Amino acid sequence: METWSVEQVCSWLVEKNLGELVHRFQEEEVSGAALLALNDRMVQQLVKKIGHQAVLMDLIKKYKQNTQGLKSPENPKEAALVMQTEAAREDEESSSPASHGERMPSFYPAENLDNGLIDQRVLKQRRNVKHILARSKALQWTKSYVLPEFPYDVKCMLAEQKCPDHSMRIRIIEFLQADMTKYLEGSLYPSTQQYNDVVNALLQAHPFLDEDGCGFFLWKRALKDRFKYVRRPIEDDEQVIRNKCKFGHRRGQKRKSLADIRFDEIKLVQIKEEAVCFDSELDEHIKWFQQEYVKTEKDWREIDKRMSQTLEIRRKMIGSRTPLKDILKLFPFLKCPYQIFREFQLLTRTDIYKKTRHILESYSENILTSFSVVDNPINILLQEKMKHYTDEDMLKYMKLTATCLLLPDVFGDDPSLFVIMNEQVQVSTPVLEVKNPFNMEVCEFSLYLERERLTKVDDCVTALAALVAAFHVFGIECPRRLSQTFNFLETLIFDMHSPYFPSLKEKEKEVGFQLPVT
Repeated sequence: METWSVEQVCSWLVEKNLGELVHRFQEEEVSGAALLALNDRMVQQLVKKIGHQAVLMDLIKKYKQNTQGLKSPENPKEAALVMQTEAAREDEESSSPASHGERMPSFYPAENLDNGLIDQRVLKQRRNVKHILARSKALQWTKSYVLPEFPYDVKCMLAEQKCPDHSMRIRIIEFLQADMTKYLEGSLYPSTQQYNDVVNALLQAHPFLDEDGCGFFLWKRALKDRFKYVRRPIEDDEQVIRNKCKFGHRRGQKRKSLADIRFDEIKLVQIKEEAVCFDSELDEHIKWFQQEYVKTEKDWREIDKRMSQTLEIRRKMIGSRTPLKDILKLFPFLKCPYQIFREFQLLTRTDIYKKTRHILESYSENILTSFSVVDNPINILLQEKMKHYTDEDMLKYMKLTATCLLLPDVFGDDPSLFVIMNEQVQVSTPVLEVKNPFNMEVCEFSLYLERERLTKVDDCVTALAALVAAFHVFGIECPRRLSQTFNFLETLIFDMHSPYFPSLKEKEKEVGFQLPVT
């Protein structure tokens, strides 16, 4: 097969009932050598249908096994037999005179040469044993895997063969991730083959999820992102850091050199020395802040003055990644929405509250009538509540609140990173919590940071402005799954013509509305 031409490969495909692939293989000029060099990723790009992918990979693997003279174990019993053989050999060695100090020849033939090197046949035999054990373990995982029992609403959607929306996709991915973790005995690091097995099982059970032949890559990418999200809270764990140092950092990251580490240490020392210069003056401000914060009547003019005087050292602390809990202890007035807005204005020269109100008032009608949120539970609840009120101010308040809550759904982002309704906060980035959103008397908005309540606000405008400002004030990077929503907000807040705005317009057309020109 290694010497086959493209025509011979095509003839072989016809013999194996894979004639549909001939045209594609001719386009890509797949010869015999190229055929044997194909891996899983290449086959997925070359062949669209999952059934053809499986048959082709199986044929290639069988040919390689026959040519190498190796027969992979068909069940775990054969792998266990290999392990028992190895254990027996170790027992023979331990009971031999070598265990009493006498040197005996190794079990492997010609292992110990005169020059101290290991015979290549021994290395090959060891690699073959490892290959057999690893393949047996992978086959055992694949054969024992079945799709999890999905919730009732997901099963109904799958039974009706409806294309899932964003929230339903997230639910399916969450259940698959939890099920994989169970099969992996708690591990959060599946292999590429295990990702492929799970996604193949999903698409074989529900073929309509394979959208335009690209479903495999979309679902696999979503599943990988879910595992990354679950692993995020443990990235700073001591054992995880040790493993990263041992096995290398993730793709795209570079391990710091000793010079870089030394530079970071010197930078921290410089920051501490600069802080010492302001030590006496800073201590006075901090004590005053802590005393004033507990007072019922506060001197806001003096607070503004002292917050301005300590702005530089505060920005250096945030820039050097000082824990936010420590910063909030030193400057407790950063928990107040007014001070968050003022700090944002000092940094950007922008009145974020005024801008946010203008955004919600200008775009509420277009957002609420977008087809992507027509069937959203929040929009349905809004329409029901509006039937019981005639007061214009009340109706306007309810529409602005619904607009704020629906923003991430309109732009296809993850709502759980933006606002949490009547649930426990699980994310560490800034997020809003809302209770009774359409009841003006008991409605409650809260801003959370690192899973702890930072401040409580009165209405949706203040809440949304505080959320956007918190990312800038505390130097927090916006989550990737919330980027479209924040691109939209920041473009209007800063009156920018950013390079992302054209794609944003395309997104607006995609979700079914055109934003008015301001």
